[in-house]
Amino acid sequence: MAETAPIQFYGASWCGDCVRAQALLEHYGVGFEYHDVDASDADKAKAIELSGRPNIPVLAFTDGSVLTEPSNPLLNAKLTELNLI
Repeated sequence: MAETAPIQFYGASWCGDCVRAQALLEHYGVGFEYHDVDASDADKAKAIELSGRPNIPVLAFTDGSVLTEPSNPLLNAKLTELNLI
């Protein structure tokens, strides 16, 4: 995905919440740029900087907001607010 992706997604393949959130985004066809926190110390540090804690997934949106470990209803609400779905 290009830098025009509406969401910066910080996660890891072993993380159940990451898999769930990624599946929801893919279901709606919402573009995102995936950052594997296990593969990159810089991505891991950025995720912690954005959220203020080591939990994943961390989703950063173009409006400057950040969601950490969002439930599907919370993520749906954010995507709706940003007119992404």
